[in-house]
Amino acid sequence: MKMSGSQAIVEALKREGVKTIFGIPGGAIMPVYDVLYDEKEIRHILMRHEQCAAHAADAYARVTGGPGVCMATSGPGATNLVTGIATAYMDSSPVIAITGQVPTSLIGKDAFQETDIIGITTPITKYNYQVRSVRDIPRIVKEAFYIATAGRPGPVLIDLPKDMQTGVDDIDFDVDVEIRGYRPNLDPHPLQVKRAVDLLVEAERPIILAGGGIHWSNAYGELLRLAELLMAPVVTTFMGKGVIPENHPLCLGCIGMHGRVEANKSIMMADVVLAVGVRFSDRSTGKVDEFCTEAKIIHIDIDPSEIRKNVSVHLPIVADAKRALNAIIDELTRRGLKREKSEWLKRVETLKKEYADTEPKGELTGANAVKVLRKVLPENAIVATEVGQNQMWASLHFKVLKPRTFISSGGLGTMGFGFPASLGAKAARPDVPVVDIAGDGSFLMTEQDLATSVTEDLPVIVMVLNNSSLGMVAQWQRLFFGRRYSHTDLKGIPDFARLAEAFGARGVRVHSLNELEQVLKEAVRADVTVVIDVPIPREENVLPFVPPGKSLREMII
Repeated sequence: MKMSGSQAIVEALKREGVKTIFGIPGGAIMPVYDVLYDEKEIRHILMRHEQCAAHAADAYARVTGGPGVCMATSGPGATNLVTGIATAYMDSSPVIAITGQVPTSLIGKDAFQETDIIGITTPITKYNYQVRSVRDIPRIVKEAFYIATAGRPGPVLIDLPKDMQTGVDDIDFDVDVEIRGYRPNLDPHPLQVKRAVDLLVEAERPIILAGGGIHWSNAYGELLRLAELLMAPVVTTFMGKGVIPENHPLCLGCIGMHGRVEANKSIMMADVVLAVGVRFSDRSTGKVDEFCTEAKIIHIDIDPSEIRKNVSVHLPIVADAKRALNAIIDELTRRGLKREKSEWLKRVETLKKEYADTEPKGELTGANAVKVLRKVLPENAIVATEVGQNQMWASLHFKVLKPRTFISSGGLGTMGFGFPASLGAKAARPDVPVVDIAGDGSFLMTEQDLATSVTEDLPVIVMVLNNSSLGMVAQWQRLFFGRRYSHTDLKGIPDFARLAEAFGARGVRVHSLNELEQVLKEAVRADVTVVIDVPIPREENVLPFVPPGKSLREMII
């Protein structure tokens, strides 16, 4: 059938099941937006900054498990997406970014609002396309969605020159995806599975390290079954937070720079580590040369490039996490494994009790505020975080009880991520409360999208842990730079409650834990975004803390 490139791109997105697009129009993408004007099946959410559009699409993907879509014009619109695309790339999130571009006849001639977005995003996408034929649009869209979601997920960018949007041609949507050289290996090698089971059966101090790959593989049930079958404690990376209910007796929480004491201590005592869907980030391992040196490490990952990239492992298994775990469970069951509570597990349980969280009481602190939030929210509420101390307090003290209910920027550590992510999460799940645990510095980077939350009817809660500073940088300045607070004092600006009111949201400042609890209960029922300003001590530190370059054994507790 004959149609324009703009009609073809919208139709192709519909055929991929796209229901929501986050974006901002501009000159070089205007033909697509003209088609969207009459579109009934796709909801377009008008953001106030393109970076926020990318973060919202990223969160939409993390909550739904499917791709999120963002759109921007050429030049600055496209470059404003870059931070969000890089965030998605580092955290393996399937985002489809669509950018306008100057007409093909002007590419390379420094035309108005021209940038080489293909060159810019090549290192931070799984793949990117620039459309050069209207007829190619259905194939390119289909391939983009396949690449973004197959194997290890990640972002894909489609650059649309303006003449490719306005041009008309015969369009055939009945195309097959065949990408030579890209066939992710999903099934584990049977011999490697048997070797892994041998190690696990013989282990005296086994532990499971679960990462974000569990989320993308939807291997939650398999992880829990294997842990209970082995009677092995489970620790997670930060990106793996929530892959097992954090109130489960076998769950010890996150490891790493700001990992829980019991988690860091336990993994360093293990003799066999089953690592599933992890990339052994420096923030997880601490000093890599001293990470689990006495343990045999089994590494399951769908991405072969991650095997032995950071940590030398005893046994690699390149496979989808769900399929690999099922294969291990089947082999253990075939061997008739039955485990009672071991001395190892009793030792771990003692550690867990020793460092268990206390009830929130006393001063209004960042840690206590996060504990109160957990107390108030239902189990299925979704929490996004900003980056900084707020993020690490959430990691330590907010117990995640359901899968896909905790969203944060891990690998890139993107300040400003949490609030637009909360909007993307709310668009995906309007039926549940969504909260952004924020710091004052991080929230200020994307607070303009309070306008989006109000005008697009995306009511979320923003709990601003306000220490009037760039808190994590200030903490490092306290610990390592002799309290020389170089340019980290935010001087109490702005008044967040009044800022929220200016956008048509509700704003309130609290002064005690009891008041915070009451305001949170009211905010959960509110039909408009609520910004809660929570003043906390300026010099409150996030502890425990593993100093950079140190081993997990060298925690400051």
